[in-house]
Amino acid sequence: MNSTRKSGEPLEHLAARAGFEVEWQDAHGTTQRVPDETLAVLLDRIGLPCSTAAQIRQSAAALDAELSGRKLPPLMTAECERGIALPPTTVKSGSRYRIELENGEIIDGRFTAPKGETALLAPIGEPGYHTLTINDQSVTLAVAPSRCHTAADAWQSMHGGTTRPMWGVAAQLYGLRRRGDGGIGDYSALAELAIESAKRGAHAVAVSPTHAMFSAQPQRFSPYGPSSRLWLNVTHIDPAAVFGSEVAQAALHDAQAHDAWQRLEALPLIDYPQAVPLKLAVLRELFERFCAHDRPSQSPLARDFDAFCTRGNRSLEDHARFEALHAVQLAQTGEGYWRRWPEALRNPRGAEVDAFAATHRHEVDFHLFLQWLAAKGLAHAQHAARDAGMAIGLIADLAVGCDSAGSHAWSWPDDMLQGVSVGAPPDIFNQAGQSWGLTTFSPRAMRTQGFVAFIDMLRAAFAHAGGIRIDHILGLRRLWLVPEGEPAKHGAYLRYPLEDQLRLIALESWRHKAVVIGEDLGTVPHGFREKLTDHGLAGIRVLWFEQEWGAHGRGFLPPSRWDPNAVGTTTTHDLPTIAGWWSGEDIEWRNRIGQTSARADGRDPVALAHAERAEDRRALWSAFQHAGIAPHDAPPPAASEPPVREALAYVAATPEPLVTYPLEDLLALDEQPNLPGSIDEHPNWRRRLPLTVDALFTDDAFRGRLQAVDKARLASHPAWREASSHPDTP
Repeated sequence: MNSTRKSGEPLEHLAARAGFEVEWQDAHGTTQRVPDETLAVLLDRIGLPCSTAAQIRQSAAALDAELSGRKLPPLMTAECERGIALPPTTVKSGSRYRIELENGEIIDGRFTAPKGETALLAPIGEPGYHTLTINDQSVTLAVAPSRCHTAADAWQSMHGGTTRPMWGVAAQLYGLRRRGDGGIGDYSALAELAIESAKRGAHAVAVSPTHAMFSAQPQRFSPYGPSSRLWLNVTHIDPAAVFGSEVAQAALHDAQAHDAWQRLEALPLIDYPQAVPLKLAVLRELFERFCAHDRPSQSPLARDFDAFCTRGNRSLEDHARFEALHAVQLAQTGEGYWRRWPEALRNPRGAEVDAFAATHRHEVDFHLFLQWLAAKGLAHAQHAARDAGMAIGLIADLAVGCDSAGSHAWSWPDDMLQGVSVGAPPDIFNQAGQSWGLTTFSPRAMRTQGFVAFIDMLRAAFAHAGGIRIDHILGLRRLWLVPEGEPAKHGAYLRYPLEDQLRLIALESWRHKAVVIGEDLGTVPHGFREKLTDHGLAGIRVLWFEQEWGAHGRGFLPPSRWDPNAVGTTTTHDLPTIAGWWSGEDIEWRNRIGQTSARADGRDPVALAHAERAEDRRALWSAFQHAGIAPHDAPPPAASEPPVREALAYVAATPEPLVTYPLEDLLALDEQPNLPGSIDEHPNWRRRLPLTVDALFTDDAFRGRLQAVDKARLASHPAWREASSHPDTP
C-alpha cells in the first residue's frame, strides 16, 4: 500500500465500497487513477458526503448498513429452477417461510442451514414476482427464466414449424414521410411502413427512441436526450388517427395552420422550432373539441381516455404536471431546468405543485390527452405490424439515460442520480472524453427501493413493441459519471448490479413475449458478450466493424463467421451509410466540422483517410467476391458507385437469427442520421427521407433492394426456403 496516499485511503475505501472504480484502464491500456477530489464530489452526489473524516465515517456506516446483509432488501432476483441464497445473518435455522406465487399457489418451508452458513430456498419453477415472507418481513422474489424471449421464440409463437432467419428494416421515426404529417414523421407512417414491409417478408421494424421530449422546448429534439423514458414523444401524433381526417382538417383550419403545415411537410430537414408548436396548436384544437363534445357525453373515446389516465396513475399525472409547469416557468422566468425553479416547485409531491395542478387543470389534462393519443398511435403501429404477419413487429429503442432537466428526474428524484452527467472517458477518437448531459438511476436507490424505477422503465419500453434495443448496454455493468460543470475527463466509473438487471430484463421480456437486443459496440469488457448470450440478449454486429488481421493485412470477416448470437446490420444511426462509407462522405463531414486533427509529420490527414478507405473498399469488395456475392473478375466499383446490393446481401448471408437494414441503406442514401461529436454543425436527427412511405414501395430501386434482401436471406439458408409464404418473394 502506498504510504504517500494514506490520507486518501478512507476515501478510496468508501468510493470502492460504493461501487466506484478508483482505477481504470484507458484506451491505451494504461492504468489511470481517479483523483480524490473527483471521488469526493461524486460520492457527495450519490448521497455519501465525505468532506470531513466524520462524514466519511458516517457515510461508511450508512453504506455498510445497506450492504451488510443484516436485513433483506425489498426485492431479490433469482432464476427458475435454481436455489435462492439468502444472507446468512437474515434468518435463523428453524425459521419458517412462506412463498406466495403470482398464480396464488403457496409454498411453505423451514430453513435448516447451520448457523452462519448461507440459507437456501428451494428452486422455484414459475417465473414471476412472488412474495417471500419470513417471520413478519416480506420480500419480493423476482424469479426470471434462464433467458429472454428470443427471435426464434418469436417465430415459433406466431408461425410454428422450423424457425427461419428473419430480416427487418430500421427507421428513424422522425424522418418518415407521409402526406399530411406536418413536417415530422408520425406513428401512422410507422404503421404503414410496418404493413408494407411485412408484405415483402420483413418481420421487424427497429425504430428510433419514442421517449417523451420537452413540448415547451422544441429545440431539444435528440431522441437520445429525452425528458422521460416512461412516456412518449407527442410530436409523432397523427391528428387524424383517432378522430378522423375530417375533424383533423377542421382543427387545422381553426388553428390557421394549413399553409404552414404544407410548407413544413415539403422541407428536406425538420424545422422543429416551427413544426412542433404548430402540431401542438392543431392538437390543442382537437383537445378543445374533445372536451366540448366527448367528455360531457362520456363517449367511448372519453371512457377510453379516463381508463388510460387511471392506468397511468401518479407517473402519468406527474409527467403532465411537469409539462404544464415547465411551460409556465419558461414563459415567466425563462428557466427550463427544474433545479433552479423556486424550491416549492422542485417537489412533485408538494402542496404548491398540487395547487398549480388544480389551477391549471385544463392544461394538465391537455398533456394527459397528448399521451393518450401517442400511446394509441404507437400501439396501433405494433398491432398493424403483427396483424400483417411480423413475428416481432416494432423494436423500440431504450435510451441510456434521460435529461436531468426533464420530467423523469423531477418526478422521481430519489431514484435518479443528481448533479452528474453520464458520458465516456477520453479515448483515441475523443481525447477530451464525452459528457452527454444525461442522468440515470442510482444503483443505491435500485437496491434500497426494490428496482421499482428500473422495472417501470422496462415495462414502458416493452408496452407497445415486440422487442427493445438497449442503447449502450455496457451501462448495465458500469457508467462513466462526470460531475455537472466539470470536463468529461474528470469522471469515474460507477458499477451497477448487472446480474439483477439482466434477470429483470429476462423476466419482463418473458412476460411481454418480446426480444431484447443490446447495443454492445465499442470497447467491450472480457466475458461481457458471453454473459449477454447466457441470458438470451442478442448483441449487434455492424458490417464496418466485422474485420480481422490476417496474413495479407486487415480484412472483413466472411458471413459464416459472424456471431450467431447477435443481430446483424449494415450500419447504425451513428455510422456512415453504405453509400456514404464507400464514397468517404463521412471523412469529408468530419473534416468539414473540425473533427480532423493535424498530423505531426505534416501529411494531409484527409488524404490519408481517403487512401485508407480505398484500401478498405478493396478489402470489402474482395470479401464480397469470396462470399460469391460479387463477380470474381470485376474490380471494385468507383467511389461514386457504391455496391449497395452486395453489402445488403453480404449481411443477409450471416448466421444471425435477425438482420436489420436501415432505410438509408435501402434507399442508397449518402448521409447518416447523426454525426457523433457534432451539435449544430451537422443536421443531426433532422433528415427526412426523400420519399413518402407509400412511394417507397412503388419505387423500383427500393423494391428491388427489398426483394434482393429477402432472396439473399433465404438463399443463404436453404433449410428455411420453404418457410417463406409471403406474396412478394421473387
